[in-house]
Amino acid sequence: MAKREPFSINGKLIEAGTSEILEIQVAGLYDFTQVSIPLEVIHGKEDGPTVFISAAIHGDEINGVEIIKRLRTHSALKKIKGTLILAPIVNVFGFNAKSRYLPDRRDLNRSFPGSERGSLAARVANIFMKEVVKKAHYGIDLHTAAINRNNFPQLRADLKDKETKDLVLAFGAPVAVNSHLRDGSLREASRKEGVKMLLYEGGEALRFDEFTIKIGIRGCMAVLEKIGTIKPRKRKSSKEHKVFFSEGSQWVRAPMSGSYRSLTKLGEIIHAGEKLATISDPFGRHAHDVIVKNEGLVIGMSSLPLVNQGDAMFHIAYFEDFEELSDVFDQDYDFPDLES
Repeated sequence: MAKREPFSINGKLIEAGTSEILEIQVAGLYDFTQVSIPLEVIHGKEDGPTVFISAAIHGDEINGVEIIKRLRTHSALKKIKGTLILAPIVNVFGFNAKSRYLPDRRDLNRSFPGSERGSLAARVANIFMKEVVKKAHYGIDLHTAAINRNNFPQLRADLKDKETKDLVLAFGAPVAVNSHLRDGSLREASRKEGVKMLLYEGGEALRFDEFTIKIGIRGCMAVLEKIGTIKPRKRKSSKEHKVFFSEGSQWVRAPMSGSYRSLTKLGEIIHAGEKLATISDPFGRHAHDVIVKNEGLVIGMSSLPLVNQGDAMFHIAYFEDFEELSDVFDQDYDFPDLES
């Protein structure tokens, strides 16, 4: 069998059967300190797909950083088919500033595919597209909720695409939302390059959430199995995990300003007419109940108990198979084989 060709990235050649950690320089700070995107490339001896796993495109969304940190030490990655690119911190500027944004307040995930001569965000996006995305067949992008919000573990993907839906089922997050593409997002730019993408969300900004992290690790490994990058592993449990598909979701917004007491939690089943919270003034007067109009599952919520009128409070996903959903989520959600 002929030896596999080296993998070319950032002017370097990674030989088959080896891995290398490298840095892609993007720009300098005011004091001329150079800032680089850290990557690890694992280039297998045998042919197979190229897949990237990225995190911290929003610099304060750090669950994905921990997922990749743990993922890279897994013994199954010592012998892979194809090529795996791990990018734990794409927005290095935001990560070091504990901020969602670049220094110019631009959102990197609204700046793809970027350009060589544009804003800093556009240049970072352009480099990541050129060196990583355009060389891949598949991608998994890891996110959390924005600051002062919390998300139940979920996938965002184009569920109308059969192969993508199969990857969603393999990943096995509790909930999958059929999410429309947004202009300038990594997912949209990847689709235009023919790259199949999953976006995983869970937890909150600037915090590690162990449940979300473990589901993310297991899900990434399961996708790598599905596409043939790693061999199928033995499971501690033969129990299948159910993925519930949502065709739509909506935020319940504050009907008035004030502080509020939440009466629900993430991953909780809610029914039409149910009270989710009570908003009142600082003396507890002028109380106003927040009522949900439709039945669904709480997949996101504000973690800040202060609201202005119109602020998003609870993110509710809707499902056709609501009865089965209720049977599962009315009990504590048990994710099978979470430790594997």
